[in-house]
Amino acid sequence: MRARASLHNLVVAAFLPLLFLCLPAFGQTAKLDDLFTRLKSADAEAALRIEQEIWIEWSKSGSPSMDLLLERGRQAMNEGATDLAIEHFTALIDHAPGFAEGWNARATAYWAAGDLGPAVSDIGHALELNPRHFGALSGLGMIFEELRRPQKALEVYRMVLTLNPHAEGVPEAVERLEAELLGQEL
Repeated sequence: MRARASLHNLVVAAFLPLLFLCLPAFGQTAKLDDLFTRLKSADAEAALRIEQEIWIEWSKSGSPSMDLLLERGRQAMNEGATDLAIEHFTALIDHAPGFAEGWNARATAYWAAGDLGPAVSDIGHALELNPRHFGALSGLGMIFEELRRPQKALEVYRMVLTLNPHAEGVPEAVERLEAELLGQEL
């Protein structure tokens, strides 16, 4: 009986820190739901603030070390060091494969490096983990445009607008692609 109690204590001691690490992620769901609800009916100015809040929430991994890797990767991107950014984001993904923003960030870095295949793959992972990631969807739309797949790009951009009606540049892209595709039908 005494051995059983010791084993129980070890299991509880091992599990509790994991539970506390997961709490921020669970807490984000209700907050993100509220932000997305507000985003759909916000005016342009409020939408910018709400979108920034969403990005802040998406950037929280629940681990200070993972958040640091994300920040270092973003800093490398801002400095034009795409290869270094990819290294940071890859380390982040290796240690936190369930963190959607790590995948999205690396997809952006791959896109900047001209590696569209890996970018699309990482966008797929990001969307699998976070189907509402309008940033990842916008990136996918841009890639479809680069690949001269206007119909696919238009479909993706329309999905972005269902999540974020104020997504920068997306309404204009939809108008442009609709006109382009209409012109092809004539």
